[in-house]
Amino acid sequence: MSEFNNENNNGVFSSGTPGYTPVDNDAENSKPHRHGHGKIIALALVVSLLAGAAGAGGVLAISGASGEGSHSQILEGVRPNSTIDVATIDTSKEMTPAEVYAQNVASTVGITTSITTNFFGFVTTSAASGSGFVLTDDGYILTNYHVIEDSNSIKVSTYDGSSYDAQLIGYDESNDIAVLKIEAEGLSPVVLGDSDNLNVGDSVVAIGNPLGELTFSLTSGVISALDRQVTLSSNVTMDLIQTDCAINSGNSGGPLFNLYGEVIGITNAKYSSSGSEASIDNIGFAIPINHVLNIVTSIIENGYIAKPYIGVSVLTVDEDTQSFGLPAGAAVKSVTEGSPAEKAGIQVNDIITAANGTEISTSEELVDLVSSLYEGAELKLSIYRQGEELELTVTVGEQIQSALANEEQQAQVEEQSMEEYSRIPGFRDFFGFGY
Repeated sequence: MSEFNNENNNGVFSSGTPGYTPVDNDAENSKPHRHGHGKIIALALVVSLLAGAAGAGGVLAISGASGEGSHSQILEGVRPNSTIDVATIDTSKEMTPAEVYAQNVASTVGITTSITTNFFGFVTTSAASGSGFVLTDDGYILTNYHVIEDSNSIKVSTYDGSSYDAQLIGYDESNDIAVLKIEAEGLSPVVLGDSDNLNVGDSVVAIGNPLGELTFSLTSGVISALDRQVTLSSNVTMDLIQTDCAINSGNSGGPLFNLYGEVIGITNAKYSSSGSEASIDNIGFAIPINHVLNIVTSIIENGYIAKPYIGVSVLTVDEDTQSFGLPAGAAVKSVTEGSPAEKAGIQVNDIITAANGTEISTSEELVDLVSSLYEGAELKLSIYRQGEELELTVTVGEQIQSALANEEQQAQVEEQSMEEYSRIPGFRDFFGFGY
């Protein structure tokens, strides 16, 4: 069992939670994208989230969206057209770390939150610090979800010393991202790069606020590994970039740059040791920007996140199971009622061995493939079922989660909890509720 430590609490890592992926609602422009990678089976590592309180669950929540008629611009090195204005920037010149810092320090922000806890009427307030970066010149900020989790208020500080109250526009816990909005104009947005165009050994730099005190610090290093499967304290499993840049508490949500001045990752975790083990240094992680860019765009444009789905949960058929004569693949653990998978005839205990002609040997491979599709796409699956081989075609659907349902559900939970507490003998007298 692996343990983790973050700024506020201790916990245990376990399995992953599927990620949310947006889809262009304009049918004429719908096309496959690379999206966030949620996992069901994953390698558990000892990892520290670097800011905020790490919570459980993987439910998307949106607290607000940009107003009608808003017009924002994201700068990006190379990327297909988006409904958000995209300006192409020449990033062909390789820079020194000093030049990357000078060009981007004003695009990096510090984030401070206030978290209030009400325990049987006793209110305590604590603060957490993290980092973020400017997406648009009119004030959209990207950071980690765990930086702002459970916060009552959020403040954003820029390099010139300005401080702003921030609105939480939306977040995706399963991909550990959150979008904030501050009322500001003329900010310096970062340029987004291509995290698929990375190699182990590439030089990178991180800018952030380690410890929440050493503001706007730069650390440098290289890409140590790609597509590293990491299970975080919130039981979310992600494919992350591993780097030997020094990443510490307070760096969470900050940008990871290549030497062309492009953001290719969002720093969010570090490998740490328990008290009985030797110190572990310079094993940090970052979310590949390509995995979350469409999610961020959907939050800003629509106020919700849509994801392609077929309606199954799957497990990898491990080598021990294969020794009994079963094929490698993704075994179906459950099928959602009324889902595209159920309509196509997929059943529990089916083993998916191939999809659209591509061999499937792990659950992750199937999740990645489905995440790259779009609503209405056809997915031809090779199925092993009790010694028989079948071919089934699933029409990919779209799943949307909005804030309203989540907020109502949370209110119901809180009301139910209060009713349960009120039944405790002496509760009403002690807290002054009366009968």
